[in-house]
Amino acid sequence: MTILDRYILKKFLSAFIFVVLTLVIVVSIIDYTEKNEDFMRNELSLLEIWGYYKYFIPYIINLVTPITVFIATIFVTSRLASHTEIIAILSSGVSFHRLLIPYLIGGTLIAGLSFYLTGWVIPFANKERIKFEKKYIYSPFTNQDRDIHIKVSPTSYFYIESYEVRSNMGYKPTLETIKGNVLKARLSASRMVWKENSAKWLFKNWEFREFQGMKETVIRGQQIDTTFQLTPEDFQNQANKKETLTIPQLEAYITLLKNRGADNVKEFYIEKLVRFMSPFAAIVLTFIGLIVSSQKQRGGAGLQITQGFVIAFVFILSFVMSRAIAEASNSISPIFGVWLPNIIFLCLGLVMYRNVPK
Repeated sequence: MTILDRYILKKFLSAFIFVVLTLVIVVSIIDYTEKNEDFMRNELSLLEIWGYYKYFIPYIINLVTPITVFIATIFVTSRLASHTEIIAILSSGVSFHRLLIPYLIGGTLIAGLSFYLTGWVIPFANKERIKFEKKYIYSPFTNQDRDIHIKVSPTSYFYIESYEVRSNMGYKPTLETIKGNVLKARLSASRMVWKENSAKWLFKNWEFREFQGMKETVIRGQQIDTTFQLTPEDFQNQANKKETLTIPQLEAYITLLKNRGADNVKEFYIEKLVRFMSPFAAIVLTFIGLIVSSQKQRGGAGLQITQGFVIAFVFILSFVMSRAIAEASNSISPIFGVWLPNIIFLCLGLVMYRNVPK
C-alpha cells in the first residue's frame, strides 16, 4: 500500500466514523425525545435508559451504514477535488482505476465489519432492545389468534383453540400423529401450561387415543408432561423475531418452519438474503460515490453532498420496494428481488465510470 493509498484510506475511514457518530447522535436525540414520556411514566433511571441505548446504537449504526459510507466517500472525494488534489493525482500518472483501490479497500473493510455485526453481534443487541421496548414502550402483546394449526414435525400436527400469552396457557390443545393419510394417534386436553423449569408442556385433563387398524386404545388422566417443537415464543409477537436471530439461527429456524409447513418461511429467508446483500451495498455505493464527487463542480462540495443524499435516498427507496415486492410476490425470485438494487446501481456505476476522465 502506497503513501497515497494510506492518505486516502485514513481520510475515508475518519470521515465514515465522523458521519456515523453524527447520525447516531442525531437519531438518538430524536428517539429520546419521542420516548421520554414513556421513560418518565415507568420511572426509569439514567442507568436503565443508557442500558437501552447501549443496544439501540448498534441497531442504528447497522441501519445507516450504507448511506454513511456513501456520504463519507462524497465528503472526502469532493474536498480532494475542490483542492485540485484529484487533478494533481491524475496528472502525476496515477490512473482513475488505481485511485479506486484505497476506496474499495475501505469499503470492503466496512462491508466485512458490517457483515460480522449484522450476522452475529447485532441480533443479540436487537434481542435486548426489543425486550426493553416490549416492557416499557409498547402495549403488552396479546395473542388474538384462534384455531391455530401448526405442523410440528413431518408426521405431527398441533391444534389449539386459543392461547394466553401472559400466563403461557393454551386451551383445548390437540396433538395428532398422521402417517400418510392415516391418523395413528391423538393427544388432546382441556388446557396446557408451560413449565419453565423443565421446558415441557403440562397437559391437564388429557385423553390419548391410539389407532391400530380397527382397534382403538383410549387412556385418560389428570396431568401429563409432553415435549414437542413448540415453546411460548412461538405464540408471542413474531414481528421482530427475525431481527434477533444470528445467521446460523436464521438457517435453523427456516428449516424448522419448512418442517412445520409454515406460511412465513419466505419472510425469514429474505431476511437471511438481506444479511448478505447489505454489506455488498456499501462497496457499490462507495464506487458510485467516488465517481459522482471526483470532478470539481461549480456548486462545490455542498452540491455534491446534496447529490449524494439524493442518490442514497433513491437506493434506500428501491431496496425497500424490491424487498416488499419479493416478500409479497411469488412471480419473482427472492434472491433476484433482494439483489436487484445492487445490480441496478452497479450497472449505473459502470456506465458512469466509462464517462469519467481517467
